[in-house]
Amino acid sequence: MTNSDRKEKLPGYFDSAWPVECGGNRRQKAATGKLLSKNSKTEMISTVSDKWNVMVIQREKNEFFLGGTMPYFNGPKPYGWLQKINSDSLEVLNESPQLPCGDHVWCGAIAAHENGSIIKVNGSFMHVLSPECEVILEKELPINQAHNGLLILSDGTIVTKDCRLENQQNSTITRLDPNTLELLHEPFALPEGSMGRIASDLNDDGEFIYIPGIERIWRIKVLPDALELDEDWQPQYRNAYQSQGLAWDGCISEGSLWVMDNGDIESVRSIYGVNPNGRVAENTHLSWRNPAPWKGRQRLIKFDLISGEKTSIEPFDKEGGGIIAPPVNVPEYEMCIAWDSINGGLAGISTTDRKLAVSWQLDMRPTMQPVIFPESGELVINNFENGEDELIVVDIATGELLSRAKVNARLANGMFLTPGFNRDIFYCTTGTFSKVTWY
Repeated sequence: MTNSDRKEKLPGYFDSAWPVECGGNRRQKAATGKLLSKNSKTEMISTVSDKWNVMVIQREKNEFFLGGTMPYFNGPKPYGWLQKINSDSLEVLNESPQLPCGDHVWCGAIAAHENGSIIKVNGSFMHVLSPECEVILEKELPINQAHNGLLILSDGTIVTKDCRLENQQNSTITRLDPNTLELLHEPFALPEGSMGRIASDLNDDGEFIYIPGIERIWRIKVLPDALELDEDWQPQYRNAYQSQGLAWDGCISEGSLWVMDNGDIESVRSIYGVNPNGRVAENTHLSWRNPAPWKGRQRLIKFDLISGEKTSIEPFDKEGGGIIAPPVNVPEYEMCIAWDSINGGLAGISTTDRKLAVSWQLDMRPTMQPVIFPESGELVINNFENGEDELIVVDIATGELLSRAKVNARLANGMFLTPGFNRDIFYCTTGTFSKVTWY
């Protein structure tokens, strides 16, 4: 059985309940506690700016950091930034200087390291910052490409991956010393390009990184001074002749890796079709609402971590499905949550008896990385409709809609929700940063 991120100290990270996106390297998105949202009232506060708000992480118990970039797809020179925020008021307590990103416009990531610093990747740059958001170290990465996320491994080293689409060059994983940002070894070349963020698992057999490629899912074994491709576990999820798009990152849960395909939608292709990534022509229409460049329905795909066996399901009837965020599996309820952002639809997929079957569906349009509360069986995700975004809370077991709350946002994207651990959720999107509290 796969370990639970929320039930153990995450090696390499600051001793926090949410030191990295998705709450841990397995991307289980599971928080401790309960929202108790049903029949509760909500309170929302927000700040509006020109920033691309990406994610919030926690360091100390009531110490939260917001990381992001600037959505300068054309015009001004883009840069990254980090803020330490007051979790009650969202007031900015400290803010970094403008952080170079190699002129790439992509969301990046932040994480709280066990040495106390905040690690940030943005475009083709890595930064180490103090808890006061002061720059300690800056490193231009060896690959001049936007990098999609970072993880801290159990030995404290940092890994990040450059992002590529089909018919582009192969992606690489770069591994760095957290105290110097020097490379531990040469960047590790993957057999394919890779769009999605990386996930990793630590178990009795060692430490492994899982990467969605163009056609296969790749597993990399972490060694003290090297990375090694697993030649025996390379399951295929698509081929060039299928009418399906690429997979985003996976969720490692219940002995399996869970992904959704159909992720390289038109706006993503536009962003990665230029270099610097994201610096598109002024008349380029970047929207996840554009029709998908394929006919395939949205798929949820499960890979057994031992055998590599693939099981998949198409929960929704409409062709041309698409998403910009990965699924979440909830072993406590034998349920995996999937959705179709382009066509609309949110589904609970029963995983009982190692089979996949639709258990419930809602007419909602999620796009974001959700948060789940297994203790209370609550799923928190966004719902974009009529040009306005909101948070919804859904009963994981039944699909009952428990609560909905406005977030003062008219633009939804695939960013990260984060629990505040006080019956509250931080919400990030381009232009809006909000917090919703249930009481």
